[in-house]
Amino acid sequence: MNKFAISALLFTSILYSQSNDQQMLKNIYSLSLTNSKCYPWLDDLSNKIGSRMSGSVGAEKGVAYVKAQLETLGLDKVYLQEVMVPKWVRGEKETAYFFDNKTKVSIPICALGGSIATSKNGLTAEVIEVHSLKELETLGIDKVKGKIVFYNRPFEAANIDAFKSYGGCVDQRYSGAEKAAKMGAVATIVRSMGFRLDDFPHTGAQSYGDLPRDKYIPTAAISTNAAELLSKKLKENKGLKFFMKLSCENLGEVLSYNVIGEITGSEHPEKIMIVGGHLDSWDLADGSHDDGAGVVQSMEVLELFKKLNYKPKNTIRAVLFMNEEFGGRGGRKYEELSKQNKENHIFALESDAGGFSPRGFSFECNATNFQKVTNWKYLFEPYLIHQFFIGHTGSDIEHLTSAKIVKAGLIPDSQRYFDYHHAANDTFDAVNKRELELGAATMASLMYLFDQYGID
Repeated sequence: MNKFAISALLFTSILYSQSNDQQMLKNIYSLSLTNSKCYPWLDDLSNKIGSRMSGSVGAEKGVAYVKAQLETLGLDKVYLQEVMVPKWVRGEKETAYFFDNKTKVSIPICALGGSIATSKNGLTAEVIEVHSLKELETLGIDKVKGKIVFYNRPFEAANIDAFKSYGGCVDQRYSGAEKAAKMGAVATIVRSMGFRLDDFPHTGAQSYGDLPRDKYIPTAAISTNAAELLSKKLKENKGLKFFMKLSCENLGEVLSYNVIGEITGSEHPEKIMIVGGHLDSWDLADGSHDDGAGVVQSMEVLELFKKLNYKPKNTIRAVLFMNEEFGGRGGRKYEELSKQNKENHIFALESDAGGFSPRGFSFECNATNFQKVTNWKYLFEPYLIHQFFIGHTGSDIEHLTSAKIVKAGLIPDSQRYFDYHHAANDTFDAVNKRELELGAATMASLMYLFDQYGID
């Protein structure tokens, strides 16, 4: 065969592969938008089970529910993976207020995850407002000691990517209590993480770092409207006193589980590809966006492959992680056991940015594999998927350390995510059915392509 014939044959083969891939993606999107289970699964998870704080009864019910649903799909394996998780309880609803002249002004407030309680009678102290951890350090101990530190750095509105604004503020929530306690503060409050001005305080994880337990101080978030009001009143009255009462408690560790469903690879069963989200949520709501959406989308990837009678070359797992919100124990345990079992993961995909319209993917990979991904962009463009970039992919899959691995994170539109993130309004009615299904189809499409063509 001459070189021209070889070139023609190769070109024909490429066109045939492209045509097959285009048809497969079309089939995936069509099936997901017309006959998907992910929305009714989310309905059950949100409205029949509700919040799934790790260590809670809700988390136990969530584990049982998703395991039972995976077992209906005809997978090769469905199993639980034990993981010890912290158990923190909020207790009775938090209260906070200050007096404006003689008028009592109530403030929407919620404890941050892991906070200690105030005394049973609550805590009252003067407030000092700062806009960053660095600003706090410049004040000196004398100005901070005995006071409640109020962190009030808002989201940067000019950022198009909402996660960039979150990253620019979240240190005051996570490390604020630790830094303030070292300077003698008696408590901290933090402006909730979000663009929107509303009355929903947003909880989230915080850390006392290396502080001894007897140096811990109560820490809580107040709503964005409350932060605006408090800042205004502090300018009018420097000696304003703030009352807060938290009843939260740390109860040690309890047993929980990651949930795993698996389709064994037909050609390379030893090569593992995972798709996942985290099953736990915060306790203020049912966590439909964070991360019920990612859980049901990951389950849906396996369901779509089964319905399409697609037999993957590599082993594909849906991994529903426990305790991402409050310690990341599930992701760490999965990696620990992966190492023990000498498993070889070649690809990992996470959905943990809400159930909004998909826009693309972030990747952690070498230049060769990123070029491979960009060569697939034309396949996604008919579905309005256009963002492909190098960046953080997911908190649970970040622990995976196989010799050669590509990691990806689904990137939905981020503009509304922080209206709901860690707040009492992160409920089922905030998720659009079609957007959720588009995300599941987008994830299944990327899984299909990596399964077909592997990694370099």
